[in-house]
Amino acid sequence: MMAQPSKRVCDSYTEQVQIILNGDINSNQRLFGGRLMQWIDIVGAVVARRHCHREVTTACVDQLQFKASAFLGNTVILCGRLTSVGRTSMEVRVDTFVESLDGSRSMINRAYLVLVALNTANEPVPVPGLTLVTTEDHAEWQAAEKRRAIREQRRREQY
Repeated sequence: MMAQPSKRVCDSYTEQVQIILNGDINSNQRLFGGRLMQWIDIVGAVVARRHCHREVTTACVDQLQFKASAFLGNTVILCGRLTSVGRTSMEVRVDTFVESLDGSRSMINRAYLVLVALNTANEPVPVPGLTLVTTEDHAEWQAAEKRRAIREQRRREQY
């Protein structure tokens, strides 16, 4: 199989916009965490699919930090970007913001997901490399290496 050309982080960057509606909230009129997790998984999958041009599956949600709440009627922006790639896997960071009517944004969540590229038999397949262009790209790659090592240790410890 021929090696796939490396791609830049910006080639698969994805944004999703939602307005929080009645079906998205819990009994405290706040965005239901499970709904946000669903949106995050979708954005992560779109980023990964754009990178590898394949179907993908979520292998793990490595980190999911709720920093603030969002409420009924808020506009929510989810921004997904690749942070690193392995042989068949891709780590994606999804940042979630509440956007005010004046356009200012405040972060309410950050999540890291690992997704795996699949062939038509649902077997893992190699993904393109990642060309790091910006300082942020390089910093995210380094941080992703640390998260990968932690995931490997947890796997060995059956954590």
